[in-house]
Amino acid sequence: MNVKKFFAFTTALVLFTGLLSACTSTPSTPSTPNTPSGPQTTPETPAFVPHSSAEGLPGRLAGEGEKLRFSEGAPEGFYWADGYSNGSQFNCTWRKSSASVGEIMRMTVLKEGSGYAGAEYRTDTRSHYGFYAVSMKSAKCSGVISSFFGYTNAPVWDEIDIEFLGKNTGQVQFNYYTSGKGGHEFVLDLGFDSSEAFHEYAFDWQPGSITWYVDGVAVYRATEELPSHPMQLMMNVWNCRGADAWSGALDPARLPASAEYEWFAYSPSA
Repeated sequence: MNVKKFFAFTTALVLFTGLLSACTSTPSTPSTPNTPSGPQTTPETPAFVPHSSAEGLPGRLAGEGEKLRFSEGAPEGFYWADGYSNGSQFNCTWRKSSASVGEIMRMTVLKEGSGYAGAEYRTDTRSHYGFYAVSMKSAKCSGVISSFFGYTNAPVWDEIDIEFLGKNTGQVQFNYYTSGKGGHEFVLDLGFDSSEAFHEYAFDWQPGSITWYVDGVAVYRATEELPSHPMQLMMNVWNCRGADAWSGALDPARLPASAEYEWFAYSPSA
């Protein structure tokens, strides 16, 4: 099936099911595990050590039929954030001109007058439980964050994150927010530089758990205070202000700094 038609059909289906589920505030753990549509995999010698919370969990990679490749063009159902700033911590203005789609999608933080420009790509509808994956290279620059995540602020702030802090691209940070409450960060040492080559990063969001993966290996699982509302799928690259202990101080000498995205995938829960 043409990937654009597949994405449009999947988005419509998920939006309908998400509206039915949006009022669920305390989901229960499913009695049977989600059945992956992609192949199972566990590299023989991963460069990282999974957290004990993921011990014994099967591996999972996105299936070829699930991938929406940017080499096929910009997918339907997405739009660029353009011309506004997203709060005081984001020391940048979203600019469509800071991004491009060709063989890959590239989003860049760069100097813009007395400030900075970043980029953000988001769906115009919301998705619910399922498997989300991306193949990307992170941006390498202190003070710059690159990401792949789910987000909503209606009816409450729910979010599930895969984030790279440009001060240390040998790590990836997983996090989530439920009704605006965060504090669930987990940082994984990757054993490789995420800015140098494409790797697959993913999360499987279910009513009773969120499991994160790196290159098909389950590396971390959360099971408490989970988000439950349908979210927009988002990717962005931005420079931080006022949180240097977390993001690192911005290094303007290293700008422009870019993150690259090869493909992404979403497979809704059955």
